[in-house]
Amino acid sequence: MNPGVWRGMHSLQKDEEVLKHKLVPGTIPRVLRFGRSYAGILSFFLVLVVLDAAVGVVNPLIYRQLINKGILAGNERLIVELAFFAAGVALVDSALTFFQRQIAARVGLEIVFDLRTRVFVHIQRMSLAFFTRARTGALVSRLNSDVSGVRDAFTDILSTAVGNVVTVTLVLAAMFSLSWRLTLATLVLVPVFLLPARYFGRRLRALTRESYDRMAELNNLMVERFNVAGAMVSKIFGRPEDEKALFLRQAARVRDIGLTVSTYARLLFIGLGLVASLAVAVVYGWGGVQVVRHTLDVGTLVALISYLIRLYGPLTALSNLQVDVMTTLVSFERVFEVLDLKPAVTEKPDARQIPPGPVRVEFERADFRYPTAGEVSLASLESVAVLSKHPERQVLHEVSFVAEPGQMIALVGPSGAGKTTLAQLAARLYDVQAGAIRFNGVDLRDATLDSVRRTVGMVMQDAHLYHDTIRANLLYAKPDASETELAAALRDAQIASVVALLPQGLDTVIGDRGHRLSGGEKQRVAIARLLLKAPAVVILDEATAHLDSESERAIQEAFLTALKGRTSLVIAHRLSTVQNADQILVLSQGRIVERGRHDELLHLGGLYAQLYRTQFTAKPKA
Repeated sequence: MNPGVWRGMHSLQKDEEVLKHKLVPGTIPRVLRFGRSYAGILSFFLVLVVLDAAVGVVNPLIYRQLINKGILAGNERLIVELAFFAAGVALVDSALTFFQRQIAARVGLEIVFDLRTRVFVHIQRMSLAFFTRARTGALVSRLNSDVSGVRDAFTDILSTAVGNVVTVTLVLAAMFSLSWRLTLATLVLVPVFLLPARYFGRRLRALTRESYDRMAELNNLMVERFNVAGAMVSKIFGRPEDEKALFLRQAARVRDIGLTVSTYARLLFIGLGLVASLAVAVVYGWGGVQVVRHTLDVGTLVALISYLIRLYGPLTALSNLQVDVMTTLVSFERVFEVLDLKPAVTEKPDARQIPPGPVRVEFERADFRYPTAGEVSLASLESVAVLSKHPERQVLHEVSFVAEPGQMIALVGPSGAGKTTLAQLAARLYDVQAGAIRFNGVDLRDATLDSVRRTVGMVMQDAHLYHDTIRANLLYAKPDASETELAAALRDAQIASVVALLPQGLDTVIGDRGHRLSGGEKQRVAIARLLLKAPAVVILDEATAHLDSESERAIQEAFLTALKGRTSLVIAHRLSTVQNADQILVLSQGRIVERGRHDELLHLGGLYAQLYRTQFTAKPKA
């Protein structure tokens, strides 16, 4: 079977359900606007496609003349000349095909690069609320599968639509000019060719769709079991046989579907080849009789058969062109859907820089509720039909306080009181709904995002380290840091001696989420990263939670030196870490219910004193 038929058969495997999808209004004009930047090279590409299709129609005519005027007439010179001419046409055809595919690859990869970069940068701009809702796998799929699907619009579909239309038109014109009777006979057989293709194609589409779903389930199973946390749960609960059985069931289903798809594909391949062979046999039979009766010459018969073989592939591909186009438009729509989602935290056109130097942090009657799913997410990224638009409960109520430059403000209170939310607002991971947060008099909503990121540093309770070297994780905070600065940060974070004992020192790869390090070691690397950044405002959310008492004391001493002159907000459940704070804010149900220094709050006898007694005066059970 010729390559055109095989490409047409592959097209039939695409899911026809996509035709039921209703595109978002304006998608097609937007796609065309996107293609404007590639208009020049795409025009040249289309010229090559048309030339390639036209050149492909020339050879049968050459062979007709070679047989009739050369071989049958005994004209050796003409035979040689036409043979060289046919070879030249073949070379031109090969060159056109090569350049056509090179340009298609170049344009396709450029489109993928452009869109993938846009989507990645846009996702990076999304607020933290977006990432707390979206499925990571769905985001990766948008960057990979959907963006790659977009590539087909300007290369495969253009070449299929234009090239095959030109090929079919020229081939039919040539066939009618050679013998309209035989041409009509072959066209009668076209439905016989397409019917099995459509039947098997529908079966293949359903199986292909199911194979994608099953493979996604299998991939999800492997991702969950192969990451460190998943592997730990599996080993702790000790169910290897159950895990094996689960994997075998899903893998077996993928295997069985693959075998069925292979069987149907092979039957379709054989069926199309058989129908094409029957059509060729009909033309040979009827045409051969005409040759014997001298109503048709041999060269014309050979040319007709050659054209017939070239005809079925393009016809098959064109029969499914609508599905191809719609599939690509849906991919475009899904990419545009992400690009159109507005970040919840944005930078104003006239945003101001936060002045460098010591920072005065001011919260003025700040109110906050977490955004609804409809405000920050997409249903398709959460695997739900409709996103909830009901307002979330209010988390903070009229929070007001001032942290002068160099002061340590401690945030304490029971779980769910709003401490972490308050810290995230100070880092502008979210924006308040009412009131204001100011750094040196500049409302964070009026500040440039770059200056906010440069001013604020944070260490969370569960410090995240990338699957890379310690050096790379540290340089993420300050890419131009010197070896001396790296060593000082490690020393001040009380982790230098540990790093020195590692096999490759700073260049040791620490694994997924830093799991090759202990909890305390991972936390101290994160603190070293913060110290290297040296921000004016430091936020510590239980930053010493994973450290033993000795390491905690060392870190506290390091903070006294490293954070001198810097404003710090420290969230603590262990009240021993914040007894020397300049001001302690006690939160309960999103409100500041007490404020003062440690001794003052103990003397007050309120919530802080209750928390303190719970931690330090509870007697161990006998």
